[in-house]
Amino acid sequence: MALGQRARTMQETRDRLIQAARAAFAEKGFAASSMDELTAAAGLTRGALYHNFGDKKGLLRAVIEQLDAEMLAKARKARNSAHTPWLGFLAEGVAYIELALEPEIQRIMLLDGPAVLGDPSQWPGQNACLQTTTDSIAALIEAKTLRPVDAEAAARLINGAALNAALWVAASADPRAVLPKAVEAFRCLASGLLAPGAGG
Repeated sequence: MALGQRARTMQETRDRLIQAARAAFAEKGFAASSMDELTAAAGLTRGALYHNFGDKKGLLRAVIEQLDAEMLAKARKARNSAHTPWLGFLAEGVAYIELALEPEIQRIMLLDGPAVLGDPSQWPGQNACLQTTTDSIAALIEAKTLRPVDAEAAARLINGAALNAALWVAASADPRAVLPKAVEAFRCLASGLLAPGAGG
């Protein structure tokens, strides 16, 4: 088999396993999804799962990476549709929190993910997210929209607030009732960074 064809076949195998796992984890949860069911749904063997992901936990990581990238794209879309950089910055954080209402994200990213993989702030995707937020804050500071605070420190606090708000929404008995409270508090916290007289 040619090298290019082999790479395509390997990627197709990974994609099929991720899609099967994503559907199963969203519907049944991580613990109740068996590897045999996952591989059967993908039309593959357990060996393919082990070869590509090591184990079911490795497959969960891959599913979360895919969901994380989709969440980031949705949050950036909200940012890019805002009228000013400051409103875009707020919209991005709010959009992230609002994604906690999506059943797939709620179950996989915000409930099962932390339970199985530990603290989400330590997941690999969070480093890229932190850098993006740091860059946004640095630009807003340079534009005199935000107070001259340490950009990384502010980014860590803002990202932590958005993440914990999303976790709270997802874990609550009534996510739709909790969401507006979380969003309002997030907006108030973020607005504390505004420079005196700056409205964004």
